[in-house]
Amino acid sequence: GGYLRRMTVTVRFAPSPTGHIHIGNSRPALYNWLYAQKMGGRFILRFDDTDLERSKKEYADSIETDLRWLGISPDVIERQSDRVAAYEAAADKLKTAGLLYPCYETPDELERRRSRQRALGRPPVYDRAGLKQTVEERAAFEAEGRKPHWRFVLPNHDGDPFQTKRTEVSWNDLCRGDQTVDLASMSDPVLIRADGTFLYTLPSIVDDIDMGVSHIIRGEDHVSNTGVQIAIFEALGAKAPVFGHHNLLTTRDGEGLSKRKGALSIGSLRESGVEAMAVCSLAVLTGTSQAVEAVPSMDALVEKFDLTSVSRSSAKFDPDDLKGLNARLVHEMPYADAKGRLDEMGVGGGEAFWTAIRGNCETVNDAKGYWQIVGGPVESRIEDEDREFIAKAKELLPDGEMTLETWGAWTSALKAETGRKGRGLFMPLRRVLTGLDHGPDMKDMLPLIGRKSILDRLP
Repeated sequence: GGYLRRMTVTVRFAPSPTGHIHIGNSRPALYNWLYAQKMGGRFILRFDDTDLERSKKEYADSIETDLRWLGISPDVIERQSDRVAAYEAAADKLKTAGLLYPCYETPDELERRRSRQRALGRPPVYDRAGLKQTVEERAAFEAEGRKPHWRFVLPNHDGDPFQTKRTEVSWNDLCRGDQTVDLASMSDPVLIRADGTFLYTLPSIVDDIDMGVSHIIRGEDHVSNTGVQIAIFEALGAKAPVFGHHNLLTTRDGEGLSKRKGALSIGSLRESGVEAMAVCSLAVLTGTSQAVEAVPSMDALVEKFDLTSVSRSSAKFDPDDLKGLNARLVHEMPYADAKGRLDEMGVGGGEAFWTAIRGNCETVNDAKGYWQIVGGPVESRIEDEDREFIAKAKELLPDGEMTLETWGAWTSALKAETGRKGRGLFMPLRRVLTGLDHGPDMKDMLPLIGRKSILDRLP
């Protein structure tokens, strides 16, 4: 065929299952998901679980549950702990090519060397001493019981790695536009630790190659690693994916979210009755040129989503903003969307009840309190100066079943009889029937409470 096969967009979200995800981690997860939806692509959830000490199955399960609640359903789930053989093979390939070399310095020795370079006004870049070492020198270190860590030789030279030259790596960033880094200003990255475990870089790149990842969308804290990662993709014979680096979500005072334990975890937000779409709207739209508004569905958010709208400054938010977004979603929520949860809470009254009270709910859970008011008992409140008025109200309650017209007819009759109007007319009735000073429209509440209970509540 003389046509180009359209590349399938494949993205990934790669959390470490060493804790629960919070609203800050949900941002890259959502950005990748929305991008995949917009481009008709695939979304991989890939657990970076090679740190066997700290990775726990319960964290992996909770991350998956939280993502599904947010509306993200992965096409594939992968675990790096299953793929160690592939990483070993890639490391061997780089060693054979002379691009991965052993270094025997201790962390202290490296730190002393960096301090010396700084004192001389030089950038603290690793001098490739490990690359100079002879087989004999390496054997001597091994005999001392030292174990090497392994560094990747950056392609920042013309054949002699001890003569580095300015080497620009450029990419067009989906969020930040044209970006360039100079590999001569960087140290050869450590890919394997002295205990033989991999840092995240090599496994991540091997997986991205094997899984056909076409676009890497992640936080801007990774920008500085991108040049190095592009070099490793190429050393492994692959073309680097397209990159996009978005700003990070921070609270108003600019603190990172991992510092705040618990309160803003996705699980605790869900338990506190926050709507998934309130979390998604805030996590996606904050720090962009678009208004942060309550978007009712993931499909609508896909429509709005645009990586070029991401701003260069940080994405600061106030956790209290979730309340307002949530209230707006609840006020507009169709009964069909609320029904399952109302049933679970034992709230009846059907669509008429939900439509009457939703405008007064910040969360769906608030419906419980209003259902209590409908079914009783309520703490009726009567001020002394209203006792006579309430007695008169009982006399004048219209006959028959309560309808949407009853409240208007009743208050008109009371106004004509007592001369009261406005707050003096409505408030005593609201207090005695609901126990509250404010709440849903009384004309909607009367048919829900019903004639018998109304008479019982009027002394």
